Amino acid sequence: MPRLVRALRLAVRVARPRRSDASRAGRKPMQLLVGLGNPGARHAGNRHNIGFMVVQAIARRHGFGPWRRRFQGVACEGPVGGERALLLLPETYMNESGRAVAEAVHFYKLAPGAVTVFHDEIDLVAGKVRVKVGGGVAGHNGLRSITAHIGNDYRRVRIGVGHPGDKDLVYAHVLSDFAKSERAWVETLTDVLADNVGLLLRGEDASFQNKVHLAMAAKGFGDPVPAPTVQGQDQRG
Repeated sequence: MPRLVRALRLAVRVARPRRSDASRAGRKPMQLLVGLGNPGARHAGNRHNIGFMVVQAIARRHGFGPWRRRFQGVACEGPVGGERALLLLPETYMNESGRAVAEAVHFYKLAPGAVTVFHDEIDLVAGKVRVKVGGGVAGHNGLRSITAHIGNDYRRVRIGVGHPGDKDLVYAHVLSDFAKSERAWVETLTDVLADNVGLLLRGEDASFQNKVHLAMAAKGFGDPVPAPTVQGQDQRG
């Protein structure tokens, strides 16, 4: 009989979840916020890198921990309004962004709906923001790579950088730095997006989009910002 009691006690100890496992079970699921861009100092100010700029602003605004090399990029994590978020900047270059995103998605066992991607959009006037889930990639190679790796049902925050007016100029346009005259709205917009990102994490996409629009208008950026003319060839990196 004592032997049976000891066996039962051992079974109870084995079956009881560890404290860390139990606490993990009660935590909110991780959400992944991805900024698209190209790594390196020479690309840091490019229009194509506005996704990087926004995610970096989110990290600053919400006091996230240090950036660490993870998932073929750099990442950091922290809370935003009670939600858990992992920020990721792929360092694979734009055309292979999906490899980094897929690695993070598989590590955390995330559904595509838990992924939000911030990216430049030439089909929106400069300074305009639109949110959508799914849909086409509109010639954006970063989105094309992500869709190939995790499917199509992730959220995109499309950030207008304007169209140069001629498809032969698109490549040079997105891989050129924002003009000095554009920096005020770019800095304001990245801060506004960072301030309101908690709405996205709660699934309040329409409220997020509306608050961003109202905040930009209140700061004097209510009208579309014309994109400067550039020269180059047709292609998107």
